[in-house]
Amino acid sequence: MSGDFHIGQGSDPAPANPLVLRRSRGFLIVLSGPSGAGKNTIVGEVLGRVPDLRYSISASTRPPRPGEVDGVNYFFLSEKEFEQRVKSGDFLEWATVYGHRYGTPRKYIEKMTASGQDVILDIDIQGAMKIKKTWEDAVFVFLLPPSLSELEKRLILRGSDTEEVVRHRLSCAREELEAVFDYDYVIVNDDKEKAVSALMNIIYAERCRVKRCECREFIDDLRR
Repeated sequence: MSGDFHIGQGSDPAPANPLVLRRSRGFLIVLSGPSGAGKNTIVGEVLGRVPDLRYSISASTRPPRPGEVDGVNYFFLSEKEFEQRVKSGDFLEWATVYGHRYGTPRKYIEKMTASGQDVILDIDIQGAMKIKKTWEDAVFVFLLPPSLSELEKRLILRGSDTEEVVRHRLSCAREELEAVFDYDYVIVNDDKEKAVSALMNIIYAERCRVKRCECREFIDDLRR
């Protein structure tokens, strides 16, 4: 794979939320959680409902799961291609998870947020903590399963991992739960619609933060 990553997933153009003042920059939303918590499902639903929200596709060296498409679910790279990207500084962050490398392309996020669009990505906890050190305006959301037994059920039903891999992911999940205290928000995914609604509310609330809005211009217009 050569050249820039070409990413353009997100909601279709729609009128901006009339309750939100104009913003000169967008912001980054980072969603993390144990494998099987439902990150991809929740993000997919939110992207279809929230205007001016774009999805940053990660790159990975792991093989595609059944039904996954290169450039849609992930940019699937060889180890050699991934290493070239690392050396070129193409990733905002990268980490090795479950024996495979994952990275977040930098240029797309910079371009979209500079144009006033918000960007959401779902990444592992290692990657999220790296972004937290370098992207101070990012919003961090942790997605929890309702229980570890439910998480195990979801991993088994997914049908993409061996029994050994499922056990390993569950073992990692027990340790990953502690990371919730490093995040800004937490959502328990016991009901998909409620979890989707919670994430949408977080995004809209963050869009209303005074620091993100051009309040001075609006207030001056009100006084005229």
